This record gives sequence, structure tokens and C-alpha cells, in this order.
Amino acid sequence: MALTLYTNAQSRGVVVDWLISDLGIEVEHQEIAYGAEMKSPEFLKLNPFGKVPVLIDGEIVIYEMAAICAYLADKFFDKGLAPALDDAKRGLYYRWLFFAAGPFSAVSDNQHLQVNVTAEQKMFMGYGDYADTYQALIQGLEQANPYLCGAQFTAADIFVGAMLMWQLKMNYLQSNLAIERYVTAIQQRESFQKNPTLSGWQPVTYLYVD
Repeated sequence: MALTLYTNAQSRGVVVDWLISDLGIEVEHQEIAYGAEMKSPEFLKLNPFGKVPVLIDGEIVIYEMAAICAYLADKFFDKGLAPALDDAKRGLYYRWLFFAAGPFSAVSDNQHLQVNVTAEQKMFMGYGDYADTYQALIQGLEQANPYLCGAQFTAADIFVGAMLMWQLKMNYLQSNLAIERYVTAIQQRESFQKNPTLSGWQPVTYLYVD
């Protein structure tokens, strides 16, 4: 049965399109307009958050972009965009997916909304505070060689890389040499350069100061 992606050209669905391109698979696209259509009762049955992207595979509905990326990488495992289950780097792969979807996403939203975590509140936050999360990001990227799981480019690189590039483009994230090196590496991917929306995110104007 064909895969269907509910998306919008101005949404994070473009990141899933990057993955689809790298996998070399066919996916039917359904464009969903922001506003009434995305909040309609019919669409809310698919995703109660009223957001895209949403992937349909038969009777299975998958929302949350990290889940979609992980699902497609495993469904088409022969394409090589996820480490094998018995490969220790599978743990690293999971760590990056969950880090980006959890602490990094949460702290980025709070940073954008100018929500400041006090020293007293920090112990109750899963990510600590912005400084903790940023340090975890940099420490991890310093180990990228050149990708998050070493020589193997994975769906985690697409998910994490897209988040980094968007935040750099919007000046939400302070750059760093480790970020520069990593983003430069993934921007060399042919599938990235063929995506008209994503390729418009380069070249990145870095803000790194040593």
C-alpha cells in the first residue's frame, strides 16, 4: 500500500521530503492548508495537534517528525539511513533523535519565547537550562566524524541538521566551530542540494566567534 504524506510546502514537511529523496522512494503527497483545513475535524482525527507532517502507511498514522524519520529509515532499512539493530551506533542514533525532539526542541522553543529558567527551576526541567543543552549539543557535534554516527549518514543527520540550519537561518542559535563543520558536511549531500526549499537555507551565515 502506498505511503501518503500530509504536508505543507511551508512546513517542516520539507525535512521529510529530504529524507524521502535520500531514500529514493515514492510517497504520495497531500497538501494541507494552514488554518481551517489543518484544524478541521477530519484532519484532527489524523493528528490531534492539527499540524503537519503526518505520514500514513495503511492503517497506521505517524505524526511527530522524529518518529516519521525513524519509521521511514527502518521501513527502508536497505537504503542505509539507520545503523543496524546490533550496531552499537544504533544507541548514538537514538540518542540524537531523542535529544533533538526532546531537550533541544523544548529549550529552543523557550528561548524563542523568551522563557528564562531560574536556578531554582532548573532542577525540575528535563533539559536543565539553555546553557546545559547548548553545551550538550556542542559536545556531541565535536564528536561527529563527519556525521552524527561517524561515516554513516542517517535519518538523525537529516532531523538534527535541518533543525540546526533553520535556527541558524533565523538567528535563533549562536554558531560554533563544531556546528559549522557539521552543517557544512551535511550540506554537501546531493539530496539536500536538490531540495529547492532546503537549498535556499545555504550558505549559512555563521556567527561563530572564537
